[in-house]
Amino acid sequence: MIRSRQNPKVKALARLKTKKGRKQAGAFLVEGPREIARALASPRVRPELLVVDPENVSPEEAAILAAHPELPRLEVAPPVLEKLAYREHPGGLLLVARAKALELHALPLGENPLVLVAVGLEKPGNLGAVFRSADAAGAAVVVADPRVEPFAPQTIRASTGTVFAVPFALAPGEAVRNWLKQRGLSTVATSPAAKTLYWEADLKGPAAILIGPEESGLSPEWLAAAERAVQVPMQGSADSLNASVTAALLLYEALRQRRAD
Repeated sequence: MIRSRQNPKVKALARLKTKKGRKQAGAFLVEGPREIARALASPRVRPELLVVDPENVSPEEAAILAAHPELPRLEVAPPVLEKLAYREHPGGLLLVARAKALELHALPLGENPLVLVAVGLEKPGNLGAVFRSADAAGAAVVVADPRVEPFAPQTIRASTGTVFAVPFALAPGEAVRNWLKQRGLSTVATSPAAKTLYWEADLKGPAAILIGPEESGLSPEWLAAAERAVQVPMQGSADSLNASVTAALLLYEALRQRRAD
């Protein structure tokens, strides 16, 4: 049982709360029973350590511990786990793990693929919500010109752990645009200047939906590379929707069309 927040092991784990620390260690922290369970269920995740506060383990966390007796454990006192956690009211379990995004060429695509291309998103919460919608709609994700980490705590939390389940790749924009052409995916860009409403676009065949950051949107380079552009109609004073909301609308429109077809 480690009780000191100044313990060297605790300090090393606390560094995983920072981007620099995660990059140096090649590892990250997962918090929350739902997120931890999804990480442990993923073949792409390599679990390394369970950090346990025995005094505050929930029934869901206890079930995870019982299901994975093979994993190394580090027992800590409540103040220590509070130092490592990023949630205000942490439970009694954290997972230390490693994982990597797939290479573009290794991204699995089905017979009628649907891909969400998130270009330069700037907020972890947005990227996490994109993963959550893609998981629900059965889509793969490509993060082009990444600005936020897919395994940052905020991203994992916003995705509810679906970042571990959704097949995704990270790549520079030019590489992604070349890959889309090679794969023969019909590219649909989102733009407030487009004349076509998003439900008027044919999304029944192999398609890639392109979304950009909320403030600037997709660059002219991305818009020029897309075969079609669509808009989400805006009736009020707002000039754009949250990027993850736009992604969800188009993903579910594609799902609706495919089911109807």
